[in-house]
Amino acid sequence: MDDRWLSMKEICAYLGVSHDTISRWIANYDMPSMKMGRCWKFKKDQIEAWLAKGGPEKNRKKFDRE
Repeated sequence: MDDRWLSMKEICAYLGVSHDTISRWIANYDMPSMKMGRCWKFKKDQIEAWLAKGGPEKNRKKFDRE
């Protein structure tokens, strides 16, 4: 089982989206990730589970506008 952390470049290639899209998903859609120093890292199984639950379509963060 491959349980290593994926880099931003690797997760972009795996999902077929840009760096900006991944950054937006982390900030606004609770994409599972870990910041290690200046680098974001991802576990493939956590990303797949997040996508199975709806990914960015169903996981929008709620912002209190008061």
